[in-house]
Amino acid sequence: MSADDLKSIVHSDPEIMGGTPVFVGTRVPLQNLIDSLEGGESIEDFLDGFPSVKREQVIAVIEAGKLRMLETPLRPMIEVPAAAATAKRLIRKNASLFKRLA
Repeated sequence: MSADDLKSIVHSDPEIMGGTPVFVGTRVPLQNLIDSLEGGESIEDFLDGFPSVKREQVIAVIEAGKLRMLETPLRPMIEVPAAAATAKRLIRKNASLFKRLA
C-alpha cells in the first residue's frame, strides 16, 4: 500500500480536528483506533463505537502498518516487547477476520 493509497483512507486537514489524522469522511481520529486496539478491544468493538468508520478503512490502516513494519528494519527499543504483545493479542482476538482476508 502506497502513501497515496493511504490518503484515501486517512487524512489530515487543519480545518478538521486541528489537523489530527482522521478517517476520510469522518471526524474520527486514527488515534482512537490505535487506543482501542491497545486497550484490548476488537475491531468489531471499535466499529460499533464509531459507525461512521468503514471496516475496509480499519483493515487498510492495519495492513499499511503491517507493510511499513515489514519494510522497515527494527531498531532495538524498550517498547518492542509491549508492542509485540499488543500485536499478538490483536491477531488472536481477530484471527477469524485475518483468515477471511488471506
